Amino acid sequence: MTDASQYTTLPQWPNAYPASGACATLKRLNEDFIVTELPLQLPSGAGEHIWLDIEKNGANTAFVAQQLALAAGVQEWDVGYAGLKDRYAITRQWFSIYLPKGETPDLTLLQHPEFKVLSQSRHVKKLRPGDLQGNRFHIVLRDVSGDRDMIETNLKAIASLGAPNYFGAQRFGHDGGNVEQGRAMLAREIRVRNPKKKGIYLSAVRSFVFNEVLALRIQQGLWGKTLPGDVMDETGRPTGPLWGRGRVSSTDEAQALEMGVAERNATLCDGMEHAGLDQQRRALVASPGEMSWEWPQAAQLVLTFSLPAGNYATSVLNEILRTTEPERHTENNEPEVVE
Repeated sequence: MTDASQYTTLPQWPNAYPASGACATLKRLNEDFIVTELPLQLPSGAGEHIWLDIEKNGANTAFVAQQLALAAGVQEWDVGYAGLKDRYAITRQWFSIYLPKGETPDLTLLQHPEFKVLSQSRHVKKLRPGDLQGNRFHIVLRDVSGDRDMIETNLKAIASLGAPNYFGAQRFGHDGGNVEQGRAMLAREIRVRNPKKKGIYLSAVRSFVFNEVLALRIQQGLWGKTLPGDVMDETGRPTGPLWGRGRVSSTDEAQALEMGVAERNATLCDGMEHAGLDQQRRALVASPGEMSWEWPQAAQLVLTFSLPAGNYATSVLNEILRTTEPERHTENNEPEVVE
């Protein structure tokens, strides 16, 4: 495993399935990556908050929230949403605005080239990060080259057995910079005053340690297997640690493996404990729901599947083939899902 205090870029974490050797272009067009949020609940029709069903095209989530705040005449903190969605995509998600008094503005009349309000209704609570079941993806991969039989083999394996539930590269910043900043922050080499940046860095280092645990299990031939002492999720599959204060809930061989990774990343793990994060667990397996695919053209693959909140579509794609994106997508983008 990698000592996080010595790397300059993210490690190449191992795949669970044999590499297909295939490659493709992802997100050449915004409509090549369509995401539909699956809400935990729908608005009740009454309450102090307005909930908005919004479709955006070429805008990031924070920008839309800013525009909604301006249109409603409120502060940005009065606008809520359940998850960040990619900028270079067509995404449908819910936003909320705290407007307890006065007339209710009809925001479906709001005109903007990068988003539209499909509907609005009142509800009793604000939307907060993580308030979603998951997301449904419709992905078009273009310029597909390589062994089609190998691609099909991996698609069938993922549909049946799932994929490694790695946090996606978006979580770690350009060349893993958020992890390095987090390490420096936890080692008290730098001081981060901005609460939002501090949260991003803590999230990055926590995700890094989880990925290291998952990678070690795959390297040791443990993909799809249960270790003595594993903590299982509600589907009966093993979980890995999201590091923080308290005892690791795994035991026996599973705990030994997780503690070994923690010892090799002691600066990160000790720092997360002192930062006040509590121990949590995350599924090691991402299980795409209702997964289907087709080849409308010889060099074009279209995938459709759903994932629970906090799972990354790009981590699923990495098990099928290697993707590249147009240069414009390499900076100032957001992850497709946050927990």
